[in-house]
Amino acid sequence: MVKILTIGAAVQDVFLSHSPEFKPVTDVPAHEVFMKLDLGAKADVNNINFSTGGGATNAAVTFTRNGLEAEFMGTIGHDPAGLAVLDDLDKEGVDTSHISYSPRYNTGYSVLLLAPNGERTILTYRGASTHYDAKNFDLKGSDADWIYVSSMAGCMEVLDKIFAQAKQLGIKVFFNPGKDELRQVAKMRSLLEDVDVLSVNREEAQQIVEGDGLEEIMRHLLHYVPAAIVSDGPNGVIASDGKVLVRAGMYEDVKVIDRTGAGDAFGSGFLSQWAAGRSMMDSIVFASANSTSVVTKIGAKAGILYKGAVLHAMPISETQY
Repeated sequence: MVKILTIGAAVQDVFLSHSPEFKPVTDVPAHEVFMKLDLGAKADVNNINFSTGGGATNAAVTFTRNGLEAEFMGTIGHDPAGLAVLDDLDKEGVDTSHISYSPRYNTGYSVLLLAPNGERTILTYRGASTHYDAKNFDLKGSDADWIYVSSMAGCMEVLDKIFAQAKQLGIKVFFNPGKDELRQVAKMRSLLEDVDVLSVNREEAQQIVEGDGLEEIMRHLLHYVPAAIVSDGPNGVIASDGKVLVRAGMYEDVKVIDRTGAGDAFGSGFLSQWAAGRSMMDSIVFASANSTSVVTKIGAKAGILYKGAVLHAMPISETQY
């Protein structure tokens, strides 16, 4: 059985929704201004959901639900939020023996205000999920086949150690960098020599390489890594391993309830199939379906698909690279 070690953040998420206050107040696009909460006022919220998140824990659940062994390596605090993270992972069959505890910071915690269209405003305490100590991230003795690495809050020293050890141990690396890594793009490029699959969106890719069209961006990324995936929102995704080039559109037009975890579901959905020997095309189809399913539920994990989920056809093509 394929074993994947996921490395990155673990947080508790609290979702507040069904409030008359969570509505547009300007014509400015949602990602800039969506709602206004008056100081001193009380806003009624008619629905509350508790769940856990963080890219690495979300990915680990995708892997176990699809018949792979999964381990999680990350840092939490000695607090109720940390216990919630452990409880969720234990229920999903994820090995949590690599978790470390912060002596100073609490577990990451987010309050998400959900608007009716699935967009959200997030109030985040990052805590232990952004204060990493290199000594807590050691792959020596690991028998993992892959590591799945999400954002490490820009801790390049830790990433360098992880990637170098993976290379020495023959462990393949899937990397989904965050904004804090991309702010240090020169350092990040130097890490890519140890990466087997890089997953980014179009804007992130254009911070790493030059290029306008997706195919041009992909050609340039393949100078750094053996395989890459570049998503472009509603315009779909492009992926290549240097042998084939896959282009895909939207899997399905669904009512979006909550976008939290959609990117994690896509990346981990891809690797759950790719690591098991599936084709590039099949891996993209499952990734797209997994991401689509996740946005129909509140929380990052509720909609993650299980092995054997029935998938339908989607706009997708494959050409020889």
